[in-house]
Amino acid sequence: MFTPMALTVLMALAGASILSMTFVPAAVALLVTGKVTEKDNAFMRGCRHVYLPLLGLAIRFRAVVAVIAVALLVLTGWAASRMGGEFIPSLDEGDVALHAMRIPGTSLSQGIDMQMRLEKALLELPEVKEVFSKLGTSEVATDPMPPNVADTIVMLKPRDQWPDPKRSKADLVAAIERQGALLPGNVYELTQPIQMRFNELISGVRSDVGIKIFGDDLDTLVQTAGKVEAVLRGVPGAADVKTEQVSGLPILTVKLDRPALSRLGLSVQDVQSIVETAVGGKKAGLVFEGDRRFDLVVRLPEQMRSDVEALQNLPIPLPAVDTPGPTTSATTTRVALNSNTALAQMRYTPLSAVASITVAPGPNQISRENGKRRVVVSANVRGRDLGSFVSDAQAQVAAQVKLPSGYWLGWGGQFEQLLSATERLTIVVPVALALIVLLLFISLGSAADAALVFSGVPLALTGGVAALLLRDIPLSISAGIGFIALSGVAVLNGLVIVTFIARLRADGMTIIEAVREGALTRLRPVMMTALVASLGFVPMAIATGPGAEVQRPLATVVIGGIISSTILTLLVLPALYILFRREAAPRANP
Repeated sequence: MFTPMALTVLMALAGASILSMTFVPAAVALLVTGKVTEKDNAFMRGCRHVYLPLLGLAIRFRAVVAVIAVALLVLTGWAASRMGGEFIPSLDEGDVALHAMRIPGTSLSQGIDMQMRLEKALLELPEVKEVFSKLGTSEVATDPMPPNVADTIVMLKPRDQWPDPKRSKADLVAAIERQGALLPGNVYELTQPIQMRFNELISGVRSDVGIKIFGDDLDTLVQTAGKVEAVLRGVPGAADVKTEQVSGLPILTVKLDRPALSRLGLSVQDVQSIVETAVGGKKAGLVFEGDRRFDLVVRLPEQMRSDVEALQNLPIPLPAVDTPGPTTSATTTRVALNSNTALAQMRYTPLSAVASITVAPGPNQISRENGKRRVVVSANVRGRDLGSFVSDAQAQVAAQVKLPSGYWLGWGGQFEQLLSATERLTIVVPVALALIVLLLFISLGSAADAALVFSGVPLALTGGVAALLLRDIPLSISAGIGFIALSGVAVLNGLVIVTFIARLRADGMTIIEAVREGALTRLRPVMMTALVASLGFVPMAIATGPGAEVQRPLATVVIGGIISSTILTLLVLPALYILFRREAAPRANP
């Protein structure tokens, strides 16, 4: 997702580096002619007027400044640990996806009728433009679903056509949920079309959070899932909590009476083949329509297949009993010559005499993952960040649900991707920071100076975290990318000051004089760098168009971090430099 941004920044920096060493010197030589003077404008004179006394206080009370900086870092770390987290901020796609579920075994005609009533009810909302649904499984079964489940896409009108354009999307989603609740027999899960598909493709769960319960016995899994669902409903922020439908499908069970079969001389296969033909059907030929062909299947009519009493009276032919006669061949000949008489002489027994027939709810689906049966309890998160919700849910489930031996829980959904991305960032961020330290050491030739310049990075993090807290934005992968980008800008300001201080000390200035002169002289480039970098991110921070939800945390972190980095670098860095760098030894007079 952030590859285009990274490539753009790299190409821009590469181009700027080349031009600064070729085009800029040539342009200066051609265009800057005559007498050249350097002077501050009104803005820089005001900044210098404010900065000079603050710099003097920072140098005078440098130990106090260092303690305050450390305290800020500790406070920021504590605040960051209390912040919520999420994988990627939810994008406002503009439309709503409504996953409607009915009881298992709902017929196709009944499902269509209920879905049509739902669509008409949703179209009564003035903000809804159109509604369309997908029910069941298509010929290309890329997304197979039973007839009791439907994906409903609610297309919304442009916001300027709403009766109240200032109405929030969350309020409209609540209204859609209330409208659907008026129709009995439906359970809903509200999300967004693209978000729903991505959640399903990435983790196999359509919702934000999926609690996967693994084990062997299906009934035990369902009971445990019910307990987890009850706990999850009590966690603040939980919405659309449901357990996947693994039972409730009406199943016709024919249980054979083996002693009765033995008395009548019947085999299990004899009875099973007749029941399968009557209920499931048996292929009897082919039907051709142009270049298409279909199997011709023979079976009982629909009303008889669903009638238990009719199935109990299903005739089961008994084996023929040999009658006394001259020879077996004579008997065979007699049957062959008079087949109608043979049919009339065949004996039958009803199916109820050799089997018991019941129709009872049974398994609707049996899902497996890594070779184990599983049942998923899913939930969406509204009005709260994903990280803190999962932390609370994990604590409450662990405290209130006791799992049987051999059963365990797994947490999936977007939370699974948050953990995966966080683990990746724990590798990427230290590597990026280590490369920055290496470049600083190569540039400055001093480990102490490199460490002082690098102190701007944690000082910048304080502003980034504070900006997120002020805007009530949780930590996310987008914010993490912002912290990485911020590190380079924060180091740049410190590098500008420290290199100039080192040059002044090499010219023979005392450390305090060099620090004061270097900080004042480099005030303008530091302010210029900070303003350019922060103002460049302002459009992203205040954007409201498509994709703004992902841009906003990144821009907020960079702007807040640059502000804190600039202020703290101009005040804390001089104090730290005097504290940790010794006065240079006096040079011998040549």
